[in-house]
Amino acid sequence: MEAEAAKFIGAGLACLGMLGAAIGVGNIFGSFLQAAMRNPSAAPAQFGNLIFGFAVTEALGIFSLLIALLLLFAL
Repeated sequence: MEAEAAKFIGAGLACLGMLGAAIGVGNIFGSFLQAAMRNPSAAPAQFGNLIFGFAVTEALGIFSLLIALLLLFAL
């Protein structure tokens, strides 16, 4: 296999992390909305946890994008 083809395959596999981040963000917000509908008075207290979970999940997606771009353009 050529090195160029392996680079593209590796970058494509690294992009699977963005798929996981998208699923994770959907789960986080879906769970928050479900909990907020069950107990609306507790929803404002959990908003900080929601934002923290969103930030951590998105950071993992951005890291996988960074790895894909490094594989494509730096190596």
